[in-house]
Amino acid sequence: MASRTLPTIAGDAGGLSRYLEEIRKFPMLEPGEEYMLAKRWTEHSDSDAAQKLITSHLRLVARIAMGYRGYGLPIGEVISEGNVGLMQAVKRFEPERGFRLATYAMWWIRASIQEYILRSWSLVKMGTTAAQKKLFFNLRRAKSQLQQLEDGDLKPEHVKTIAKRLGVTEGDVVSMNRRLGGDSSLNAPVRADQESGEWQDWLVDDTPSQEERLAETEEFDQRKSFLTKALGSLNDRERRIFEARRLADDPVTLEDLSSEFGVSRERIRQIEVRAFEKVQKAVQGSAKTAGMSMAD
Repeated sequence: MASRTLPTIAGDAGGLSRYLEEIRKFPMLEPGEEYMLAKRWTEHSDSDAAQKLITSHLRLVARIAMGYRGYGLPIGEVISEGNVGLMQAVKRFEPERGFRLATYAMWWIRASIQEYILRSWSLVKMGTTAAQKKLFFNLRRAKSQLQQLEDGDLKPEHVKTIAKRLGVTEGDVVSMNRRLGGDSSLNAPVRADQESGEWQDWLVDDTPSQEERLAETEEFDQRKSFLTKALGSLNDRERRIFEARRLADDPVTLEDLSSEFGVSRERIRQIEVRAFEKVQKAVQGSAKTAGMSMAD
């Protein structure tokens, strides 16, 4: 995907504030507008459409990136990596699936940022397994739940509990805890005035195994399951038209469907829109029930 230059964060003190102010100028997209832009990109490789999809979601990247400030890396680089993930999401986005782009993109944004953090921290090597990555991003959260955030070795019973909860060995827990504790103190204040809180307060609070679900395409399978279930909310005519217009590799024309059902092309279009809205509502309901965050 050839994308035009995106706003960047200057290295001076006010760089972040100016960047956030600049990206707020890009308008948010209504569902219908987003869908049409995505179709223009996927069907016609319209670079202007792709650019609008990207710039309208820069605020989402910045919001996610702020949750990773506790790793001591330049926030400009963290946001840049998140923007790379956003562009990958736009490239692969399939609007017919019934999800908003933000819901799909958040997985790519987080994965891109987390891979950057893993590459940058000296305590984690490139060969780190998926389970160890999960341990890296969730150990402090697990310690917090056990009220064991102080430095030093964990008690054996706490090591056992965390290992079981995160699906790693007890040795991995002990090793990662020592690495995290020895590299830098996350209990240190963000600034010397002590009013900004500690670095640990900025650590990301991820739900379990997001990176595994992305890597193993479980999220795609879940979306497919939601869509299949949502199709059950349509009657036979709605389902035929929806599948023919939105899911087929070679969509059937309005004219052909109007002949098939003996109604006008405009009536077919109305049924298609109504069916899409019903499917989208059902998919979003399933996602919320499953605990997936539906972004704005």
